[in-house]
Amino acid sequence: MKQTDVFIIGSKGIPAKYGGFETFVEYLTKMKTTNEINYHVACISNSNSEFQHNNVRCYNIEVPNTGSSRAVLYDIRALKATIKYIEVNKLDNAIIYVLACRIGPFIKKYKKKLQKLGVKLYVNPDGHEWKRSKWSFPIRKYWKLSEKLMVKHSDLLICDSRGIEEYIKREYSLYNPKTTFIAYGANVISSTMKNDDQIFSNWKRKHKIVQNDYFLVVGRFVPENNYELMISEFINSNSKKDLVIITNVEENDFYNDLINKTNFNLDNRIKFVGTVYDQELLKKIREQAYCYIHGHEVGGTNPSLLEALASTKLNLLLDVNFNIEVGGNGAIYFNKQFKNLSKQVELADALSTEKIIELSNKAKNRILNEYSWEKIVSEYESLFLRNKN
Repeated sequence: MKQTDVFIIGSKGIPAKYGGFETFVEYLTKMKTTNEINYHVACISNSNSEFQHNNVRCYNIEVPNTGSSRAVLYDIRALKATIKYIEVNKLDNAIIYVLACRIGPFIKKYKKKLQKLGVKLYVNPDGHEWKRSKWSFPIRKYWKLSEKLMVKHSDLLICDSRGIEEYIKREYSLYNPKTTFIAYGANVISSTMKNDDQIFSNWKRKHKIVQNDYFLVVGRFVPENNYELMISEFINSNSKKDLVIITNVEENDFYNDLINKTNFNLDNRIKFVGTVYDQELLKKIREQAYCYIHGHEVGGTNPSLLEALASTKLNLLLDVNFNIEVGGNGAIYFNKQFKNLSKQVELADALSTEKIIELSNKAKNRILNEYSWEKIVSEYESLFLRNKN
């Protein structure tokens, strides 16, 4: 039986502690159903060594902490180590799957080596990294160029959003890119934590939060997640509930700018509660929220949105194509017009229990039917095995 060796580069590695790509690789390897695929997972590290996790080979790539360029250096070193391993072991049926488009300006010379070795280069273009406001203008220019060159030199682009796939085909039609769509995954599984669990009770007490009496936001503390819009609109609403914001908040220029523009510090409903890395606690917080508000507008299928649809009864999403594609008829939508979100918050407050249950069931069915990890893993395995010579 001829096996396919699949090398995954670009995630921080497994075991997954946090992050979308890391969680994806964790499930892809943990839920493997075939012996015809050998996975090899690159892991960013302070040493070069190998270990086994989920019965797959994980290889550490030592990378110094060089700031924002560390991820680029990591991908390059991981690619070099992977090519060397393929050469030494004389593998003749291999795929390198690169997550995100960070090394476009360097990929051409490596692609020539891969072609000589008969190795396919697959790429996940991720979201619109070049649109993220956290990057300076020169770095954004680099991301856009890098995306272009990764698209140009890849054998296949695996998009986890149909919106991203359409963008790639339209934006880079000159290269006639070969693309396919495989979504990101989620599980509809209730938290193992009970409502009266000490950890959950302590968290609520610390932040003065009452279960089923708060709107919830979970996401990175960056402008493109529309914190200013969500906070100012919530302040304009007459909701008596809290707005609980789970994020890596830092008292930086963005934070100070938010205070100046929204005066959220004068509204005791607005509660920044920091980060929550305990996944069971986070799931319980989602389950016990009255409603989740999702303001992300950059990128493809967002893992926190999938988790919310799988866990939270009611979901209120910004009406960009990526979110509509995922939420379907299982969510309520808002736009950026003045007082639109505040009106939707008030309407959400007034929904009947029956209507909330109906929306909750529709959201969970979307996850079960379109985004379950079983479905995603099966689609990836079928794709990788099609490469067999």
